[in-house]
Amino acid sequence: MRADGKAEGLRQSMSWLHTWSGLLLGWLLYAVFFTGTLSYFVDEIDDWMRPELHASVPQAGAAEKAFSTLQTLAPGASNWSVQLPSARQTAVEVSWRPEGAPPGREGIRRAHLDAGTGEVLPVRETRGGSFLYRFHFELYAMPRIWGRWIVGIATMVMLVAIISGVITHKKIFTDFFTFRPRKGQRSWLDAHNATAVLALPFHIVITFSGLLLLMTMLMPWGAQAVYDGQPQRFNAERRGMPMGAPNGERGEGRQARSTPAPLAPIAPILAAAQAEYPGLVVGSISVQHPQTDRATVELRAQGSDSLLLNRGMGQRLVFDGVTGAMTSGQSVRPPSAVSAVMNSMVSVHLGRFADPAVRWLLFLSGVVGTAMAATGLVLWVVKRQPERRKLGFTPRGHRLVEVLNVAAVAGLSVAVATYFWANRCVPVDVLERSSVEIRCFFIAWAASLLHAAVRPHARAWLEQMLLAAIGFALLPLLNAWTGGAGLWHTLPQGQWSIAGFDLMMLALAALHAVVARRLWPRLQGTAVPQRAARSVAAGLATPEQQA
Repeated sequence: MRADGKAEGLRQSMSWLHTWSGLLLGWLLYAVFFTGTLSYFVDEIDDWMRPELHASVPQAGAAEKAFSTLQTLAPGASNWSVQLPSARQTAVEVSWRPEGAPPGREGIRRAHLDAGTGEVLPVRETRGGSFLYRFHFELYAMPRIWGRWIVGIATMVMLVAIISGVITHKKIFTDFFTFRPRKGQRSWLDAHNATAVLALPFHIVITFSGLLLLMTMLMPWGAQAVYDGQPQRFNAERRGMPMGAPNGERGEGRQARSTPAPLAPIAPILAAAQAEYPGLVVGSISVQHPQTDRATVELRAQGSDSLLLNRGMGQRLVFDGVTGAMTSGQSVRPPSAVSAVMNSMVSVHLGRFADPAVRWLLFLSGVVGTAMAATGLVLWVVKRQPERRKLGFTPRGHRLVEVLNVAAVAGLSVAVATYFWANRCVPVDVLERSSVEIRCFFIAWAASLLHAAVRPHARAWLEQMLLAAIGFALLPLLNAWTGGAGLWHTLPQGQWSIAGFDLMMLALAALHAVVARRLWPRLQGTAVPQRAARSVAAGLATPEQQA
């Protein structure tokens, strides 16, 4: 019902729902979308933020050298894990659990090895891309469950906004091919429609699959009722694994005694895997009970040819660690139809399956989704300009939205660029260094909010966009200047993880520079604003500034 008591049609009511659901949580959704888009390159970000790894060049024989180092580094460990170099990782990452170590992640020790020599590479303390990835779905500085609930509710709102937006715009596909520049509100609406339709399937899948990932937390009652409050049984059946077998095997292993025995050479095991499965590319190797008569070696392929089976995770092959003979192949049962659908959607969300070309496509789709959220926030301000002109002043609520728009969109870009700059500018020996990097991120974000509050609206947009563009553009040079490998080195050497990050930063710099260039005449105060700048900054200035 409208304020005057008259009934509204479906499209009118959906328009109201779309507007307010998009605005009230739009700033949080923008941050989730932006950091989630960057998370498609989380491994590349990790590599770039550890310049000590840039000297490692992937080459043949990395597995043999890694195992030779582990025999010296962790001779009494209960297990070894080796992550081999790939297009997304330039060094070898190893981990192990020392004898008597506490259970859980606290008991795991990690190290990075040079892929060519097997030597241990000391790396700086940093959260790397995992900070952005974790912030994307559980925020920061609060209990994880709270953050996931907040993001889960926001994701539900996002799905409502997408569906209501499609219903509201009955000519949405026609409007996609229509863009009218320099038309103020009409131009912003055209941009919002275009970015919404261009990647509409991606937006729906990425939003719905995000809810699927949080499904057992948001709606646990069905599984609790069917499985008598035992989530382990539910998870085991959902993954196609028999309940009780893994636990039973582990319990039997703890009781059995082992005797020392040499570990079979890893090279023949890799050769046997290649002979059995031609074209297999091993991504990781895990050894249980190394250097004992109970040793087992598990190979995991880098990728999978099926998203339905196990969310893009590679095939698993198990070998006897003493004889080197294959004992089993893929042991996961074919999933049910429901699990297959869920696995395929979640695989797209996580992007584990994606090769570099597909990963860039997912990244660009995320950029389009981020732009859709940004144009929607700006459009709210633009549509209310006639009302503000009639009033002759900017209401406090409108001004609050303006400030939050600048800080949420441009300010977040400044904060992310600051996070990467802090990685290279904060001394390596600073205590709790990773926390210092994250503090720099939030300090820059808070400063952008203060800047947006004290500066004129259009100038705040331009200055922060320009600062973000410069910050992103200079990161490849900062990388080479502070001991990292520059593009002129990483491209010929095939170090695509490092080169991919630098190219991503240049792409983000270009995007922010385009926006800054469109706003530049407004800051200069030239005669151009009579037409060009007025259309560009129509929604970015208060009525007093436009007069």
